[in-house]
Amino acid sequence: MPSPESAAVAAELRTAMGKLTRRVKHEDRIPLGQVAVLGALDRAGSMTTSDLAADQRVRPQSMARAVGLLGEQGLVDRHPHPTDGRKSLVRLTDAGRAALETERGRRVGWLAQAIEAELSDEERELLARGAALMERLAAR
Repeated sequence: MPSPESAAVAAELRTAMGKLTRRVKHEDRIPLGQVAVLGALDRAGSMTTSDLAADQRVRPQSMARAVGLLGEQGLVDRHPHPTDGRKSLVRLTDAGRAALETERGRRVGWLAQAIEAELSDEERELLARGAALMERLAAR
């Protein structure tokens, strides 16, 4: 059972992260779910729609719709599975990779500007250390 202090910090951190995530989303031009699919394909390479659904923890039908929308925009395409002719793999197109990089740049750019405008040098250093701690928590 966590201590009351740890529980309070956890609640504050969760609230702050939620607010920051929502604020960064305002910079998005592509819906978050679609950006997540593009990011998964960028990190892992080609995947089946079922694998993408499992990776993103959504229903296969929902993923099929998202992949269809991304395909209509030319951000992903499909190619035959190398070992299973019944399946196809979804892959990131050059346009999809460019769109993903633009989205990432927009998010990072806003956040970097906010950090510079709002935080002192000491606070920036503290934030950098905090980011490493959050990575550790996320990996748990």
